[in-house]
Amino acid sequence: MSDGTRRVGLDAVGISGVANVYWNLGIPNLYEEAVRRREGIIAADGPLVCDTGTFTGRSPKDKFLVKEPSSEKNVGWGNVNRPIDEAAFDGLHRRMAEYLRGKDLFVQDCWAGADPAYHLPVRIITEKAWHSLFARHMLIREPDAAKRLQHDPQFTVIDVPGFTANPATDRTNSETFILLNFAKKLMLIGGTNYAGEIKKSVFTVMNYLLPLKDVMPMHCSANVGAGSRGDVALFFGLSGTGKTTLSSDPHRDLVGDDEHGWSPDGVFNFEGGCYAKTIRLSAAAEPQIFATTRRFGTVLENVTCDPILRTLDLDDASHTENTRAAYPLSFVENAVPSSTAGHPANIVMLTADAFGVLPPIARLSPAAAMYHFLSGYTAKVAGTERGVTEPKATFSTCFGAPFMVWDPNVYAKLLGERIALHKVKVWLVNTGWTGGPHGVGSRMELAHTRAMVNAVLAGALDRVQYEHDAVFNLDVPTSCPHVSPDVLQPRQTWKDGAAYDHQARKLATMFTENFRQFEATATAEVKAAGPRGK
Repeated sequence: MSDGTRRVGLDAVGISGVANVYWNLGIPNLYEEAVRRREGIIAADGPLVCDTGTFTGRSPKDKFLVKEPSSEKNVGWGNVNRPIDEAAFDGLHRRMAEYLRGKDLFVQDCWAGADPAYHLPVRIITEKAWHSLFARHMLIREPDAAKRLQHDPQFTVIDVPGFTANPATDRTNSETFILLNFAKKLMLIGGTNYAGEIKKSVFTVMNYLLPLKDVMPMHCSANVGAGSRGDVALFFGLSGTGKTTLSSDPHRDLVGDDEHGWSPDGVFNFEGGCYAKTIRLSAAAEPQIFATTRRFGTVLENVTCDPILRTLDLDDASHTENTRAAYPLSFVENAVPSSTAGHPANIVMLTADAFGVLPPIARLSPAAAMYHFLSGYTAKVAGTERGVTEPKATFSTCFGAPFMVWDPNVYAKLLGERIALHKVKVWLVNTGWTGGPHGVGSRMELAHTRAMVNAVLAGALDRVQYEHDAVFNLDVPTSCPHVSPDVLQPRQTWKDGAAYDHQARKLATMFTENFRQFEATATAEVKAAGPRGK
């Protein structure tokens, strides 16, 4: 199928001899194709429910960057950005193109980046109809049919779950691969049905390109106060810490839930949609996100759906805890139409501390903000991964290490300059455990976290007293509207104070050991801003 003669065809990325090419299909058409091809089912209230099979999350060990002259000197090579040579990439590319001969393909021509000064024209080529719908939601759609015909993609993602690599000859880690070639402006994804790889591939590309233009790319959500005040807030955090939940506030306007840039003019969303976790979602706690799971157009991943009644069970984690909903920003009533906003007044750094020792909220100095940005701490809990039998500290620099291409100090410098220039207030918020570690204590109440964030945004915490936490070197408020003072001091929530002290010193030591990788480049002020363990 074709919607006219286009400026750039699939031959530009070596694809030819395919059967049907479905260009820029809309939601109803993609529903029909997905159901006809048995890729998913339609639930009672209208969402398309799809199963990602073996892969229910990203495959970071299967991601490689091509080592080539145009980008080699800029990449922070290591365990995250692992190299693969050009010959291996080219070999897989040729075989993938051959695999696609005679097959149907779906194409979405979109933009990444809502600010026209920095947006990137991208093309997403998929083997599956539902992946095309996912891409249509996640990226920014070009509504003008004539402009779509003139689309000149500056980056292309070819997503083919049915094609696998041969690790012995292709020099990949497994049959699954996510390969990025900056010189060829091309990303190859194979062997995984997890649609999230598509959006994170584009995020990785933006994380590389934007610092070249002095723009800070960020793994964060963003919202803005309604009315004349218009104060912008950013929420940094790893998966499961609450970025999407806390930015989805009916009293504030949503800029975006996951990926943004910070330019000299303000912040802008990279995406045209949201990708929210749905496990144990409730209408009471998260009404905006919950509503999207009950409407036509939303794509649900790995959510349990009754085969007869087609009703959803959002509490069922038997397949995975990482159940997701993908939907366009237009599904959020109070989304900012332009997906842009001014400079932030507040930055909230989120962590889910499974050890139960970090305070629920603390004020960070500019140096401490840099320390915690470089650290990117959260914790995995028992059962989330094979072999994890107790809480496990996870440090993901810049709150998004798997997607950061440059050395972390490049991103930290960009953020630090902007915090100083715009006098941004920075806060560390623990959405994890209180009263004890995971298995003993309880998860921080969402109502308490929302109250603390609301107090930050209203300026209420500018007028209270603070106590210094000597172990974590943090300033903790002694009061907060609608939150008991006992909640603010984590040691008071534990039955055994000595057990708290032991666990707090243990986590502080983990921070110190992790930060050694930055000691050669961090300033003395930043190094001194971290936990002291005593």
